[in-house]
Amino acid sequence: MSGVGWGIAGCGWVARDHALPGLLQVPGARLVALHDRDPGALARMRAEVPAGTDLAAFLATPGLDAVYVAVPNSAHRQVVEAAAAAGVAVLCEKPLAADVADAEAAVAAATRAGVLLGTAFDQRWHPAHVRLRELVPELGTVTAVRIAYCCWLPADWSPDGGPHDNWRVDRSRAGGGAAIDLAPHGLDLAGVLLGDDVVELTALLQSRVQDYPVDDGALLAGRTAGGVLVDLHVSYNCPDALPRRRLEVVGTRGMAVAVDTMGQTAGGSLTLYRPEPVDVPFAGTDPFTAQFAGFGAAVAGEAPWPYPADRDLALHRLLVQALDTATDRTGVAS
Repeated sequence: MSGVGWGIAGCGWVARDHALPGLLQVPGARLVALHDRDPGALARMRAEVPAGTDLAAFLATPGLDAVYVAVPNSAHRQVVEAAAAAGVAVLCEKPLAADVADAEAAVAAATRAGVLLGTAFDQRWHPAHVRLRELVPELGTVTAVRIAYCCWLPADWSPDGGPHDNWRVDRSRAGGGAAIDLAPHGLDLAGVLLGDDVVELTALLQSRVQDYPVDDGALLAGRTAGGVLVDLHVSYNCPDALPRRRLEVVGTRGMAVAVDTMGQTAGGSLTLYRPEPVDVPFAGTDPFTAQFAGFGAAVAGEAPWPYPADRDLALHRLLVQALDTATDRTGVAS
């Protein structure tokens, strides 16, 4: 790949522990700058590049071609609009924003500026999911996709035992709780695997275990344009020691099951049932490395980016509309 100069805006634990290591594995990729409003977060990145709290100065860094945006959801729009105005391509973490209006504004800004905007759905790039996409034709007529993507996230959760700002349970910054954080992966992945996006969606929210004012669990049921049923169970209330990550694609001639693939590493297993089970090998880099390589190739003009921002916006709009009309276990609208 031609050299692409990257900046990271938002230096929390995902950027520190997964995005930065993944980016540094991409041949030709160069980290040129870091930005965060918290100097402590910048220091924890331990990268020998210019780092600062001023967004304009960050975007003016020489050699900056693309920005990975990992700030809280409510700040996505500001960073995307500023980057687009500076002519810099943007890979923005999911969801596109905390609400629909900001997501629409971010996509419009990139479109006006003529810059590439992608959503960082890293699960698209997991090697097991890439292999599963190849297996879908062997399943016959696909009838259903079922996903469980759960974890344990209490209000005082910390990635490393140190003080941590758990903004994912702050409605004003995240836009919700478990559903807005985890469900976007499943909605995107179902469409990527099938080549057929979800176009109808309903949701039930749960506030049962964790002590915070956003949902700690959700069930979502949808249907693709082609008639495949999709159901998602996402939660912040499932202990991590329990089985909690499973993806099933069901067809008339077979079924594919991926276990422990929904995550930041390239691990897990993939099994094809027709009806006897057969372990399916897969190989590749971790999802973050593959994602940065794919987006970087598009920025360099070496390969197309296959996921239009308008498509990601449509899925975001569908999800937010479903959550806005959902009720939690007390019957109070979200």
